[in-house]
Amino acid sequence: MYMDSPQEVRDAAVSAIAALGEPTRRRLYDHVVRQSGPVSRDEAAAALGLARQTAAFHLDRLADASLLDVFYERRSGRSGPGAGRPAKLYRRSANQVAVSLPDRRYELAGRLLAQAVEESDATGESVRAVLHRKAEEHGEQLGERTTAGVFDVLERYGFEPRREGEVIVLANCPFHALAREHTRTVCGMNLHLLRGVLSGLGEAGFEACLAPGPGRCCVRLQPAA
Repeated sequence: MYMDSPQEVRDAAVSAIAALGEPTRRRLYDHVVRQSGPVSRDEAAAALGLARQTAAFHLDRLADASLLDVFYERRSGRSGPGAGRPAKLYRRSANQVAVSLPDRRYELAGRLLAQAVEESDATGESVRAVLHRKAEEHGEQLGERTTAGVFDVLERYGFEPRREGEVIVLANCPFHALAREHTRTVCGMNLHLLRGVLSGLGEAGFEACLAPGPGRCCVRLQPAA
């Protein structure tokens, strides 16, 4: 099963955060997430001193932005004829929303590092060797599930590629803060990730190599020897 592309995920996150820019909507969201249980339209309207129609409109907008989950439940405790219609209830969505500018991928780094530690512990293989292999495998998967070219893939995943003659320089490191403090580990992971991307794309015209420099990613793509 393919996940949404990074651009689609990013667009959805930006839209969700933009939805909270409206003051009444933000108040409703804050009210819902502070409650221990789900909240109805009537309860939210009464708590914030809003017209029910206004509360319903903004709650539904928050649900459309995937910030709230919606479900229906009879609050009377009765069922069958005469029990009344189920109430529309809202609660915090299980989705996590995060936007970073410039683009950062710390969750990916954390996942790869955790996998490397666990497999190393189970097999005795060095953590660094496992990390490089896991990063390369993940990069191959990214490359295999797209029909775009290498430049487009790098752009999509936040590397901000720039052409300098025949070389592709990466203006942004998605693992920037980690790379500053753990340079050897994170840059090695990044190098193998991008080698995997090239392999998954079947791109034989470039090779990934370490070429650290100020204000850019430690990896660049240069014409294959």
